[in-house]
Amino acid sequence: MQTFMTSRTHNASPWTAGAKPNPRARLRLFCFPYAGGAATIYRGWQSALPSHVEVLPVQLPGRGRRLNEPAYTSVGELVPAAAEALRPYFDMPFVLFGHSMGATISFELARHLRRERGLAPRRLLVSGRRAPHAPGTSPYTHDLPEPEFIKALRDLNGTPGEVTEHPELMALMLPLLRADFALSETYRCGEVTPLECPLSVYGGTRDADVTRAQLEAWRELTTGPFSLRLFPGDHFFLTSSEPLLLKAVAQELEQALASAARA
Repeated sequence: MQTFMTSRTHNASPWTAGAKPNPRARLRLFCFPYAGGAATIYRGWQSALPSHVEVLPVQLPGRGRRLNEPAYTSVGELVPAAAEALRPYFDMPFVLFGHSMGATISFELARHLRRERGLAPRRLLVSGRRAPHAPGTSPYTHDLPEPEFIKALRDLNGTPGEVTEHPELMALMLPLLRADFALSETYRCGEVTPLECPLSVYGGTRDADVTRAQLEAWRELTTGPFSLRLFPGDHFFLTSSEPLLLKAVAQELEQALASAARA
């Protein structure tokens, strides 16, 4: 078994600042946020998941302590930078999780690691996002005038009302939100060779932006086992159904741990 890195190593990178090392870890779970989200949305996950898993919420530029860094507007630029920054943390079996924009990042990171380093996650867990090759039906919002853009944020129900109703807070958040929405909305996956790892997809029963058919389409992107589970809630079931989602994720991680032990 590989030795675990120290907390000093964890905190050396702004991409992992705030992550808490787990000396018992045999599997690492990387978590990527939705548009406008920060690493803090996953802060309660460590205590809810198997004790031999280390949860590593990834802090992207433009948020948290990285507020002064420009946010990426292109998946093609973000993923290689993330892969390089996170290189020291691929020293044990790992799983990738992402919600909405984070699902796209996780998928493209899996492709990048396979192509550039011959690495593969034990599992890919994607949440609240249509399959990359599935046709999108939602119009672009990232370049809308400010009033229309704020209305779109309210309709999505992911930005707290105290933010959208507070001009000073919105002035701080708008550049990040526009950048993240641009990253998500302009992304194109191109030709895809299916992954080989198990792929699990999560969706909300009342998500008006992602249909079941768009979630099912992820099945075509792996030659490994596939599963789809729906949870009560809209696009942000990640929060409203968190206990149920964490139970499902825990089951996936237990299987990944068992797989890693056999390898």
